[in-house]
Amino acid sequence: MEVFLLWHVHEFPDGEEDVKLIGVYSTREKAEQARQRLAVQPSFRELPEGFQVSANRLDQDHWTEGYVTETHEDILRKYGTGQ
Repeated sequence: MEVFLLWHVHEFPDGEEDVKLIGVYSTREKAEQARQRLAVQPSFRELPEGFQVSANRLDQDHWTEGYVTETHEDILRKYGTGQ
């Protein structure tokens, strides 16, 4: 079974992100309807391009590898553009 996740991602000038999972919907159409409802709300209306819908299968791993956390500052240091 496939479900549809509606996200809103706001990227700040320093590269950090504020990610919100808005909801999980049974169809892409219902996710789009939710996006339309929220697009007029404060802050969402200033960043309408931040909405994303992703299709995901239930009972399936979606992240199968480990991870490394890097902050914006770590990336700047790594590439020599930090202070």
